[in-house]
Amino acid sequence: MLRATSSAALFLLAGGLAAHADGDAALGKKVFNRCIACHEAATDRDKVGPHLLGVVGRKAGSAESFADHYSQAMKDAGAAGLVWDEANLAEYLKAPRQKVPGNRMAFTGLTSDDDIANVIAYLKADPKP
Repeated sequence: MLRATSSAALFLLAGGLAAHADGDAALGKKVFNRCIACHEAATDRDKVGPHLLGVVGRKAGSAESFADHYSQAMKDAGAAGLVWDEANLAEYLKAPRQKVPGNRMAFTGLTSDDDIANVIAYLKADPKP
């Protein structure tokens, strides 16, 4: 009986972790409201920061429309091969200045792992206004 209970507990824990890792795009859109002063996610319009439409899978510092405005640190990160996959986005959203030292983003980062997973889910989901 203990084995069955332990297996069930592990199954539930694993399911919870998978749900956390996938995030919730609708909740991510709400969290992204903290970002909209500087970033657009539903269109390719740049603001103070580059647009984030299609950012998942994109090389850092590579939005052509923002090429003249990236910090040297972000250009160098992209040249070194940094791609905005889910893992790199999660690290960047948690601590932008640690992930890419010298970048110009003023935002200090999201503290909640759930918020980070949700924002990434939103960015992956072809965001709409």
